[in-house]
Amino acid sequence: MKAQFSKVLLFVFAALLLIGSGTGVQPIKHGTIYGIVSDSTSGQPLAGSAVIVMGTSLGTITNDHGKYRIVNVPVGTYDVQSSFVGYRSTIERKISVCEKCEVRLDFGMSLGVELNETVLEYERPLVSRDALDVRLMQKSRAKEASIGSPYRVVGRVDNGPFNRPHFNTEEYAYLEESGFLNPIISPLSTFSIDVDAASYSNMRRFINSGRRPPIDAIRTEELVNYFNYDYPLPGEKHPVAIYTEIGVAPWNPDNLLLHIGLQAEELAEDDLRPSNLVFLLDVSGSMDSEDKIHLLKKSFKLLTKELTERDRVAIVVYAGAAGLVLPSTRGDHKEIIWRALDQLKAGGSTAGGAGIKLAYEVASDNLIPDGNNRVILATDGDFNIGVSDTGALVRLLQEKKKEGIGLTVLGFGGGNLKDSRMEALADKGDGNYFYIDSILEGKKVFVDQLRSTLYTVARDVKIQVEFNPAIVGRYRLIGYENRALNAEDFVDDKKDAGEMGSGHTVTALYELVLAENIEASDDHSLRYQHSEVGGSHLDEIGTIKVRYKPLDSDESIELDRFISAVVIENTSLDYGFSASVAMFSMLVRDSEFLGKTSVASILDLARASKGDDPFGYRAEFIRLVETYGLFDIVDAGVGDQSSFE
Repeated sequence: MKAQFSKVLLFVFAALLLIGSGTGVQPIKHGTIYGIVSDSTSGQPLAGSAVIVMGTSLGTITNDHGKYRIVNVPVGTYDVQSSFVGYRSTIERKISVCEKCEVRLDFGMSLGVELNETVLEYERPLVSRDALDVRLMQKSRAKEASIGSPYRVVGRVDNGPFNRPHFNTEEYAYLEESGFLNPIISPLSTFSIDVDAASYSNMRRFINSGRRPPIDAIRTEELVNYFNYDYPLPGEKHPVAIYTEIGVAPWNPDNLLLHIGLQAEELAEDDLRPSNLVFLLDVSGSMDSEDKIHLLKKSFKLLTKELTERDRVAIVVYAGAAGLVLPSTRGDHKEIIWRALDQLKAGGSTAGGAGIKLAYEVASDNLIPDGNNRVILATDGDFNIGVSDTGALVRLLQEKKKEGIGLTVLGFGGGNLKDSRMEALADKGDGNYFYIDSILEGKKVFVDQLRSTLYTVARDVKIQVEFNPAIVGRYRLIGYENRALNAEDFVDDKKDAGEMGSGHTVTALYELVLAENIEASDDHSLRYQHSEVGGSHLDEIGTIKVRYKPLDSDESIELDRFISAVVIENTSLDYGFSASVAMFSMLVRDSEFLGKTSVASILDLARASKGDDPFGYRAEFIRLVETYGLFDIVDAGVGDQSSFE
């Protein structure tokens, strides 16, 4: 009887399962892909390589041992791609994933540069390479003939190991490296903080393509600030905290290196304000390539995945004319937003000024009081129509800034990049500037660092350092050349400065020469200068002050701290790594302050101070330095491997 009852229960249970499976949704079955990415020649693991399951949003980055694991891959057949800086991307096709199985897939990657195939998504007459070169040459000559132009046109450059001539109209503002100053004559060093990171990823593009970056494309502070650093979080009183550390300069043991760090507060999920975003997308003819409009679409899809029903997105495009492609739409309506992105096609000339005006109108019409209101401009920077009145454009940006609408600028592609204009637009628009050279950089900006990219916690942040001439004979700020301010600008609340986002870090470095013969001053307004006080602060190398504006006020708040004169022998990993990045910047710029800098010394310091590297960015930097070290060997035609090993 019990056996019969059990059979009945089993029959009923099986029937219920059949009914459930017929009327409900069957669970998705998953598997795992794992393996190692290594150099095909040496067999060395490639830490920081990207591995993605093509056609999906699944992917990961290899760890320090080159290992990766991608879980929850739906059962099916996929193409899997591995990519790494300085190497040819490798695709393994038709990889079958079964339920609960683990598929091992190793990649052996070869050094080299790829030639990407471009697929045109629209019909237009084809233009020959020669005819296009003539047009671009005429355009470049017209620009060079303009009086008082602040830009350098790069001109023809070597297109990497394939040595194919490539006409280049990229523009970079002239950048003169700062020298040493005397603290008696110039006691105060004042500058606006900078959280842009475009210069680093742009430099990476050049090196990965086998070319040396233009000197003016290298902004040291942006290279140093590309990386996150582990500074103490601020307390409850201020959204910003100050950190200092001083040690021996790695490139010149006779000098000291002062490391200054600012750490912004990290907003909790509940404290994030709803976003009103307007994507302003360049769809002109110059954007028609895989590394421009196609990469643009992929990057913005990553951003929309992070938005919720509290957020809103609109899309404005500009080419021959500006137009509204997508009215302001709830952030959780992702299919609608993605469909609008997928329909974008490149073609026509560029009317950037008209597009910006329309984008700000849409942002104003959908303004969220006390929200995160922002226009995100994505372009290769070729504003050749509609911005003849630059002053009017700057006034528009400043006016909208007062309304609480910020501007983030994203650069895409090469050969036509107007780096200087884009940086200037971001500065005037109360925003930041990034260069997107890969989908991984898009992920870094829009996923890994979304909060620091979009959510501001402190505005118009300025730094002022007063050095003690009893200890410091000369000093120089490394980088920040186009962020320098006059001493009186520090207390002028009308003077624009940089912004800090949630969890953001800002790093600044000073090289210091110790004092010998000191002549006291009679200026009693300064802490260290006049004869009565001059020698009474020998335990202080100087004082650092920071001013910022809270989000709800136009009046600045000031905080300060003394900088201890104690030189640390065992400096932190962040100190060492930031110094290695600064050294590499000086090397690429062929700086007069190089000292004992070499590729080998940079690599030694970077490897020793890499520390915790969850996203592989520091490992990638080390690989970039190694790749750059190959250039001298190739140029010389002989190999002294010790210069980069």
